[in-house]
Parts: sequence; structure tokens; C-alpha cells
Amino acid sequence: MDKWEVFKQNIDKLINIDLNYYKEKQMKRRITSLMIRNGYNDFDEYFLGLKSDKALLDQFINYLTINVSEFYRNPSQWEVLGKEILPDLVSKYKRPIKVWSSACSTGEEPYSLVMLLTKFYNLNQIEVLASDIDEGAIEKAKIGLYGEKALANLPGQFKQEYFEKVGNSYKIKDIIKNRVEFKKLDLLKDPFPKDMDLITCRNVMIYFTDEAKELLYKKFHDSLSQEGVFFVGSTEQIILPERYNFKSIKTFFYKKLNSYPK
Repeated sequence: MDKWEVFKQNIDKLINIDLNYYKEKQMKRRITSLMIRNGYNDFDEYFLGLKSDKALLDQFINYLTINVSEFYRNPSQWEVLGKEILPDLVSKYKRPIKVWSSACSTGEEPYSLVMLLTKFYNLNQIEVLASDIDEGAIEKAKIGLYGEKALANLPGQFKQEYFEKVGNSYKIKDIIKNRVEFKKLDLLKDPFPKDMDLITCRNVMIYFTDEAKELLYKKFHDSLSQEGVFFVGSTEQIILPERYNFKSIKTFFYKKLNSYPK
């Protein structure tokens, strides 16, 4: 077995992340680049370094999980969400809808969802579940401190109402933070929450193999309520969504059809 295969097995044992689900060439290139940058020459040496140095391991996990995020990322899609998708969902239920930001990174997406939902509900009625595989990213999300660039696409009203300026950064107010429940969750290995009315999984699937995507589409389908909607990233449109029992209702938005085929 070559060193890369051994490295993948060791990583799975160490941090419970299966690199076989990620696109091989892309992931191997990224990890090799990071390894060399840290002064290691082969995967065996690098793994020993990761095992003995927590800071190095944290850097590896953060790099692996590709934490790039911003508020209202791809604003035109948030406009569709706010003007078409959410009004339809909200009208169907007498209760507040259940929302899950399934790869929340450093919190920009779930906090954006809370702010958008204030157009439909009182703040104390809003609850958003937010999950990520990277505990370091979740900790940053809980702190809620962001640079100017992260807020570039956020509607001015939200920036003014829900943030406090701290030096050159912006801190999100507790009234928004308190509406989000963060938890660590591995999309590929862990069970999903049930009966969610809106699930976002954006800019994550592009890193996975077709086998992993098929597994995730089934899990997301089963996680949605009967009228639930699945919101994906701008490079992640589902080819032939009916194969996974989804129906395209808008570009990047998919409605759950009946039960998933056995």
C-alpha cells in the first residue's frame, strides 16, 4: 500500500474523516501543498507531525474543511430565498419553519438565515440549527466577530441593526447569536436531524466524489419535511434531480418529492 493510502487510513482513525469521499486529485494536491509548506517531505512524516502537534492538526482540519464564507454569499440567491422560497414555506405552516445550515463554517450563513427570517417571525420564534465538521470553525462562529469583507453583500439594514463595530471588525449581536444552535456533525458519517423545512448545503458538495454526493442527496432528502426545500451552492446544481426524488423549483432550490426509492 502506498504512503497516500496509508495516510488516508491513519487520518480516518485519528480524526474520523474519510478522505476517500473527497475528489482524489484535488484533495491529494491540497494536502501535499500544505504538507510541504509545513516542512514535511512525505505523508508518513506529516502524519506523525499531525499526531503530536495539536496546532498542526487544527490547521490541517481547517484547511481540509475549506472554511470560506461570507454573509449573503451569492446575493441574488438570497433574494430568491427571501422573496419566493421563504414566503411559500412560511405560508404552509402555522408554526415557525425548521431550518438547518448543514455546513455552517464560521457562522455567516446561519446568522444570515436568522436575519432574513426576522422578516417573517419575531426573533424569539426563530431557531436555526447550524452544523460543521470543524470544531475550530464552530468556535469562531460562536464568537461572531467578522471583518468588513465578510459583510460586503449583507443588506445595510441588517448591518446597522444587528452588528456592533469593534475596532476594524464587526461583532454580531447576541439577539441574533442566541437564535442559532451550533453542533459538530460529519455529513458523511453522522445521522441527520429530521423534519427540516429548509436545509442549506452550499459550496461543499463540489469537493466530494459522485458516490459521496449520492449518499448525501439521500440523507438530505430523508432529513426534509414533506414540503421541505434544499438550497445548494452556485456550482452545485443537481443533475437529474428526479433521480434523487427532488424537483427543481428555482435554480439552486429543490423541493422534496415522495419517499426515496429503495
